[in-house]
Amino acid sequence: MNNSYTVLARKYRSQDFASLIGQDVLVKTLTTAINTGRIAHAYIFTGIRGTGKTSTARILAKALNCLSADGATPNPCGTCENCRAIAAGQHIDVMEIDAASHTGVDNMRDILDGAQYRPTNGRYRVYIIDEVHMLSTAAFNALLKTLEEPPAHVIFILATTEIHKVPVTILSRCQRFDLVRVPVETLKRHFAWIAQQENVELSDAANELLAFAADGSVRDGLSLLDQAIAQTGGKVDEAAVLDMLKRADRGVVVDFMKTVLSGDTAAALDMIDSIYNNGADLSMLLTDMMEWTHWATRMHPALHAGDGINAPYTTEQRERIKDINAHVSLNTLSRIWQVMVAAVPEMQASGNQKQCFDMLIVRIMHIADLPPVADILRQQESANRVRDVKNILADRMAQSVPQTKESVTTKITISSTNDLASALQAAKEILLYSYYSSNIEVAEFTDGKIRYFDRKGDGDFSHKLSAWLFDKTGHQWILERVMESVHTHTMSEQKQEELAADPLVASAMDLFADAEIVGVK
Repeated sequence: MNNSYTVLARKYRSQDFASLIGQDVLVKTLTTAINTGRIAHAYIFTGIRGTGKTSTARILAKALNCLSADGATPNPCGTCENCRAIAAGQHIDVMEIDAASHTGVDNMRDILDGAQYRPTNGRYRVYIIDEVHMLSTAAFNALLKTLEEPPAHVIFILATTEIHKVPVTILSRCQRFDLVRVPVETLKRHFAWIAQQENVELSDAANELLAFAADGSVRDGLSLLDQAIAQTGGKVDEAAVLDMLKRADRGVVVDFMKTVLSGDTAAALDMIDSIYNNGADLSMLLTDMMEWTHWATRMHPALHAGDGINAPYTTEQRERIKDINAHVSLNTLSRIWQVMVAAVPEMQASGNQKQCFDMLIVRIMHIADLPPVADILRQQESANRVRDVKNILADRMAQSVPQTKESVTTKITISSTNDLASALQAAKEILLYSYYSSNIEVAEFTDGKIRYFDRKGDGDFSHKLSAWLFDKTGHQWILERVMESVHTHTMSEQKQEELAADPLVASAMDLFADAEIVGVK
C-alpha cells in the first residue's frame, strides 16, 4: 500500500524567505535584522490559520543555524545538515512545542531547564511554541523571567491565532509580527504555479474560486486545490470547484438577486427550489448573496466609490449589477444587508435550512418594498397636517351650529404679549406659558398675527399655540417664525429687569454680595 503521497500544503511549504508569499513587510524586517545583527531574543507571530506563522518560525531557525555561512544568514541553503534537520523537525537544538498539549507549568519548567545548556549542533537553541495562547496562567508566569532575560544562545519564537488571549506581560517581551491575509491575486499566481508543477489543468475561473474560498489562507487554498485535483483527476474547471464547494455560480447569484429585487416572489421561490435541487448549500448561497449586496452597495452610483473593478465578478456580471443598481436605492441595499446578517445565526440554528431560507427571501422582498425612512417621515408629517386641518374645520362647523346657552363659551381678546402670557397663566397652560415666556422673542404682535424668534426651535410650539389661540379667541391666528434673533427680551427677562429696577429689590441685592435673581415667580 503506497503511503508516500504528500499533500500539497506540506509539499510546497515555504522553505526560505524568498518563497514565503504575501508577507513582504515581515520578510523585509527579518532579513534586515539578520543582515545587521539585530536579532531579538523573542518573537511572536500572529495571524489567521495558514498564513505562514510556523513556516516563518522554521525559516528563522534555519537562518540562525545554517552552516553555509559563518553567522546567521537571511538566505539559508536548505541543504546543510542543520537546515535539513530543522525542515524535518529533527534538530536537537530547535524544539517545536505544541502549547495545546503542553499547557502546564511542569512542561514549561522542563523547557526552561533545558534552555540553560548551550546548543549542541547549532549556534542557537530555538524554542518554537505553537498556539502559545493555550498555555495556562501558571505556565505563562513561569516563562516570564526567562523570556525577558534568556541566555545569549536562546531564541524564543511564539505563534498564535488568538493574540488577544496572550498576556500583555508576554507581548511586551517579544517583537510582534502580524501576518496578513494573502491577497487573492497572490494566491492565484501561487496556485497556478503549483498546478503547473503538478501537471494539472487549472482553469482561470476555477483558480479564482479557490483563491476566494481560501479567504487569505494559503493552507486552506492548497487543501481545496488538492481536493479538487483528487475529484477531477487533474482537470480542474469551474463546474467541478462549484460542485465541490456546493456554491452557485456567481452569474446565478446575480440573476437570483435581480429576481429578488424585482418583487416577483413566486419566481424567486422557484429559483431557490432549482438551486437547492442542484445540490447548492443554502448557507453558502446566503454568503454569496451577502457578497453580492456588499459589492452592489460599493458600486452604487450614490456612493461614488468606483466601478468595483476588484469585485469577484466578470465584466459582463459587473455591468448587470450596474443595471440593477439603476433601479435600487442605497437604503434598500442597506436594509437587505441587515436582514441577511441577522439571518446567519438563524440559518445555523435552524433544523430545516430550506424552510428558513424560503422565509428569509420573503422577508427580504417585503423589506425591499418599504419606502425610505425620510419618505415615511414626510408622509407622517403630511398626515399630521391633514389631521390638524380636519380638526380646525370640525371646530368651525361646530361654531356655526346654534348653541344653547350652556354650551356657549366666552371668547377672550388678546392684543399684546402680556395679554397672551396672562391668558396662558389663567388657563393653566403651564408648559405653553413656560416655553413662551422663556424662549420666545416677539418681533410683532397684532390681533391675529405673531412674528417671533424661537431660541430653541421647537417645531410643535406654533401648532400648539395656534390651536390654543383659535380655541380661546374664536378666530385663526398666523404665527410666523423668523430665523434670526430680533434681539428683544423674553417675558421672563422683562420681568427680571423690572424686578431688578425695584428699589426694594435693589436694596436687598446690595446687602448680599454676589446675589442674583434666579427666577420670577
